[in-house]
Amino acid sequence: MAHKKYNISVEATLDVIGGKWKCVILCHLTYGKKRTCDFKNLIPSITQKMLTQQLRELEQDGIVNRISYNQVPPKVEYELSEYGVSLKPILDALCAWGEIHIIKEYGDASLVLEDNVLNHK
Repeated sequence: MAHKKYNISVEATLDVIGGKWKCVILCHLTYGKKRTCDFKNLIPSITQKMLTQQLRELEQDGIVNRISYNQVPPKVEYELSEYGVSLKPILDALCAWGEIHIIKEYGDASLVLEDNVLNHK
């Protein structure tokens, strides 16, 4: 298998965490393990198909661990792998910049629904 050539190293990062949903999923996982139903509540606009696809890709890249419990009904949780935890400073920086951008554009950080939910728990 030929190795992919990158023009700049950020391309490799974006290959793994790029797209509309992966960073959102990863940011939620920085707060701890999540089940599929948790993601559906936290990210209501993601389809089940897209959520499953994104989680599988993150698992294949070694960023997320899928934990299956042998019980009835079946229980599956997702968590950041040790390698995935190394993305936390990047994810924190993206969230911080996003909040600054929202305030700059709209004047109100309370427009970030997820942050309001997480801060009031």
